[in-house]
Amino acid sequence: MKAGVKLPDVTFHTRVRDESIGGDNPYRWQDMTTADYFAGKRVILFSLPGAFTPTCSTYQLPGYEKNAEEFRKLGIEEIYCMSVNDSFVMNAWARSQNLEHVKVIPDGSGIFTRLMGMLVDKDNLGFGYRSWRYAAIVNDGVVEAWFEEPGREDNHGADPYGESSPENLLEYLRKNA
Repeated sequence: MKAGVKLPDVTFHTRVRDESIGGDNPYRWQDMTTADYFAGKRVILFSLPGAFTPTCSTYQLPGYEKNAEEFRKLGIEEIYCMSVNDSFVMNAWARSQNLEHVKVIPDGSGIFTRLMGMLVDKDNLGFGYRSWRYAAIVNDGVVEAWFEEPGREDNHGADPYGESSPENLLEYLRKNA
C-alpha cells in the first residue's frame, strides 16, 4: 500500500448499540461500507493483530485515544481502529478500553485487510489470519500517508511496533501541517 491509493470498497458487518431494543443486549446488526467510514473525511485508520492483545491494548489503542484531541487540532476528524476480529469482540474491547474518541471497525472475515495487502498468517501464535500492524492517514477514502511496520511476513516471530504508533503519526502531521 502507498499514498494515493483508494481504499477497497467493502461492507463491514457491525453491531451497534440501540437503546430502543431494551434488555441486556441492546445491539442490532448494521452494515457499514468503506464510504460510510471514509467518504468526505480526513481520518486515521490503524490496524493491528488483535483485540485484547498486549501491545495493542497497552500502547497502540490507548495512545490514539489519549491523543485524540491533538489529532483533531491537526485536522483529523475521526480515528478508526481495525482488526480481523468480529464485531462482538471489537465492541467488548472498546468497552474494556473505555473508548470515547477512537471508533472500532470489525473486519471479521479479513476481506478489507486482504484487499489492502496486509493479511498475514499468524498460525504460529494460534491466531490464524490477522492484520499486519499499520496506520494510514486517509483523506476522502484515499491514502494520504502510509505507516507500515517492517518485516511483514507470515508467522513472523516478533510484533514490531513503532511506525504505526500514535506518536509517529503526530510527528508526521506536525511536520506536514
